[in-house]
Amino acid sequence: MSNWQELQEKLAERRSHIHAGGGPKAVEKQLSLGKKTARQRIEQLLDPGSFVELNTFVQHRCTNLGMDKKDTPGEGVVTGYGTIDKRLVYVFSQDFTVVGGSLSEMQAKKICTCMDLAAKTGSPVIGLNDSGGARIQEGIDALDGYGQIFYRNTVYSGVVPQISVILGPCAGGAVYSPAITDFIFMTEETSQMFITGPQVIKAVTGETINPNELGGGMVHNSVSGVAHFLGQDETACLNQVRRLISYLPANNLEKPPVAEAIAPPELDLTQLIPINPNAGYDVRQLIEAVADGDSFMEVQALFAPNAVIGFARLQGQTAGIVANQPMHLAGCLDINASDKISRFVRFCDSFNIPVITFVDVPGYLPGISQEHNGIIRHGAKILFAYSEASVPKITVLVRKAYGGAYVALGSKSLGADIVLAWPSAEVAVMGPEGAVNIIFRKELAAAENPDARRQELVQEYRDNFANPFIAASRGYVDEVIEPRDTRAYLINSLSMLAGKREKKPAKKHGNIPL
Repeated sequence: MSNWQELQEKLAERRSHIHAGGGPKAVEKQLSLGKKTARQRIEQLLDPGSFVELNTFVQHRCTNLGMDKKDTPGEGVVTGYGTIDKRLVYVFSQDFTVVGGSLSEMQAKKICTCMDLAAKTGSPVIGLNDSGGARIQEGIDALDGYGQIFYRNTVYSGVVPQISVILGPCAGGAVYSPAITDFIFMTEETSQMFITGPQVIKAVTGETINPNELGGGMVHNSVSGVAHFLGQDETACLNQVRRLISYLPANNLEKPPVAEAIAPPELDLTQLIPINPNAGYDVRQLIEAVADGDSFMEVQALFAPNAVIGFARLQGQTAGIVANQPMHLAGCLDINASDKISRFVRFCDSFNIPVITFVDVPGYLPGISQEHNGIIRHGAKILFAYSEASVPKITVLVRKAYGGAYVALGSKSLGADIVLAWPSAEVAVMGPEGAVNIIFRKELAAAENPDARRQELVQEYRDNFANPFIAASRGYVDEVIEPRDTRAYLINSLSMLAGKREKKPAKKHGNIPL
């Protein structure tokens, strides 16, 4: 046997050992929990045969607490690059079968190398998280590893898309890396995120808590708003990631990819939207009627349902969609909806994605709870996000457009490029009924038939103030259009604004009211 043959055999043996992860028993346990291995996840996420592994043979150098005798194949994470629909992405996948996927100094180094290469090449980075947390034996070195990752998450934010997929536990300090990234995907049963886990809570309080009730996929998608997508299982979750990537540019210097245009289903929008401003309807049907067929991908569908956000295509071009949802809280803006919309608009602005806003809003949600929890501070985020955004901004006033909420949602005042209005739009400081009750309070109190007089005054207010033609006469609305022409106007506006350039005052950054 030649020396080369021996070397090749040793290489193959070592690679085979690392590919085996934590060994047959650990892999069997992983699969029994409904979880895939780190490498199986990468294989499903990326195009077949496209994955190229990096830093395969990295190992820890810790000698504390018996670590000098512990083998950690691949250092508990698989890193490298490949393609999704033939577009380059970088990926790291934590291996729970190796020391619980715990983050060490060298695992962090592998992840950071992956992130650095993604930034250098202008490519998205996707993290598949499945870890018990910091490797206790390494102490401060493991904590520094987290810090190195957090720093890169922050520096590369707005440079390349960063996506986190939670496919197992993600506890303690580990949760902050996904929290800084652009989107978080979770599964219904096998994903958990929490600062303080059930074991610690039990040790401190004696209380036994179900991990999924504390920080499972449903909790973070519907209650906390930490996560953005929920998959039934890992397969569904990773397929969602592939779909999301198809809407996004590779980096902040590129425009989103253009797909084949598919005509939307035919729908009479005048039948969908009740003329009665107090009647509800599903705004998602409106979005699907004007966007390319089957192109709308909703983001945070289970959180703050009074606002709808997501990606869609119009004539193949990606656009970010923001809309009020009259089916929930009448489409009012509350604290959670404000955060949801603001963060999404800022993401779109970071990556050259036009923002289209459908407005049907009666105002900010009133009440002691909202005021005490900071609706002023949170609501101001929308004003900041729209004002700051320099991408094409197109707004469609569908029905109610009242008060400060009208101003906040992509109004002309905040720099909207095109504002369209349907004939049903009511643009005013407040709704006609409320305005009449305030302005004509004394007259109504003295009227022989207050209800009849109120209806007369409401109609007069609507005719003279709360309609799109008054706003159009002042230039706050560019065009009043038929609902059936909405798609055509949006496509034409996007085409017209494709070369938009906007220079704003030089500064380090603004101070959004966090």
